[in-house]
Amino acid sequence: MPSNAPASSNATAVVQPGAFLTLHYRLAGPAGDIINTFDGQPSTLTLGNGELSTALENRLIGMQEGERTTYEVPAGEAFGEKNPDMQQWVARKLLNELGDPDEAYTLGDVVQFPTPTGDGGYAGTVLQVRDDGAVLFDFNHPLAGHPVTFEVQLIGVL
Repeated sequence: MPSNAPASSNATAVVQPGAFLTLHYRLAGPAGDIINTFDGQPSTLTLGNGELSTALENRLIGMQEGERTTYEVPAGEAFGEKNPDMQQWVARKLLNELGDPDEAYTLGDVVQFPTPTGDGGYAGTVLQVRDDGAVLFDFNHPLAGHPVTFEVQLIGVL
């Protein structure tokens, strides 16, 4: 007797370009974890939308749903090499316009800036503060030029 029920599939989903993923991941550099979702809610992302670097996304291609693995990514591959042109002085006047005029900046602070269009943002790390209040920021990714550990537990693939 024919059945109208859909055929069940035991095939495990595999990550393809453009896939929507639910996963736990840990991203670490030489100083330790930058992000770690294993103790909280999993992340969701779509490959190709720039939520992870291309080098990290490429490591996800071909992974099977349920798989857990750790990748050791060589220095500079995940987030590029440090670019000295990405270290720039920002005048105190501009910082006052963009944020809190009473803000005191200290070495290592990470400061969020709006994009010129206002539809996004980027971050810079304080490297130096001059007596006139100008701040030297490093706009490189914190892991640029460093080896990266990328641990992934793939929960779901759509």
